[in-house]
Amino acid sequence: MTRIQANLFLLISGAIWGAGFVAQSTAMDAISPLWFITLRFAIAALVALPLAVMETKRAAEPVKLATVRNFIFIGLALFAGAVTQQFGLLDTSVTNSGFLTGLYVVFVPVLMVVFLRRKPHWIIWPGAMMALFGIFLLSGGTLSALTGGDYLTILCALFWAIQMLLIGLFAPSSGRPMLLSMTQFAVCAVLGFVFAISTETLSLAAIEGALFEILYAGIFSSGVAFILQVVGQRYTTAPQAAIFLSSEALFAALFGVLLLGEVITPVGYAGCAIIFAAMLAVELIPELTKGRRGEASAAA
Repeated sequence: MTRIQANLFLLISGAIWGAGFVAQSTAMDAISPLWFITLRFAIAALVALPLAVMETKRAAEPVKLATVRNFIFIGLALFAGAVTQQFGLLDTSVTNSGFLTGLYVVFVPVLMVVFLRRKPHWIIWPGAMMALFGIFLLSGGTLSALTGGDYLTILCALFWAIQMLLIGLFAPSSGRPMLLSMTQFAVCAVLGFVFAISTETLSLAAIEGALFEILYAGIFSSGVAFILQVVGQRYTTAPQAAIFLSSEALFAALFGVLLLGEVITPVGYAGCAIIFAAMLAVELIPELTKGRRGEASAAA
């Protein structure tokens, strides 16, 4: 596979995830949030199941109990992120949700400082300030204009960051990416069912009304896009991967305008641009400066 083809895979992943925000938003016209999460992740787990089975058959040794436990922790973080994002979409726009969710890029290194005592790259702190300023502009220049859904989505980004931090800690040593995917999806489906059955109602009409969105989120957002990401990142550089995957926020805004008729003020567009710039800076500058430091060391 060429690098151009790999980057195209990553761009398609970003587009699928961006459209997924629209699906998550429109689904709640027919179905409640927790039941949507339950059905979405149940389908995602079924999509990942055959891949996890093939992976297990090829493994040199059986999976350890501690590994499964760690995968469950990752699933708990994913569930918290999914719930806060889904409920946030009840009271915020698809555009806001896409960009605010992307703040996990800034949160991850901050969490590494707090919990792992790892010194981050210097760009983290100006990147965090840029992101906060972008949120301020996205709210129209006053934080009081942020909705409860916006705050829930920022909390969602924090949970996504925790999930990614846990993946970074537990996934490399396990060698079971497909089992990890299936486990975290299954955890979300089970927990969603437990909470949904006690707090929300479900009918066949609701499922039929949101069937397209459920299938899209389950099969494409969680299944196809994940596979494209895994394949694509094997054949391209980390900085290029960051650029193409970060397009998720831009596609969310694009589809929000085209499909839902959302309107963004000029100040809001400026906020989106600053948040996106902060996300790219936090991803790209450490990789680029790392390469230069390596070249300088080799020359010395």
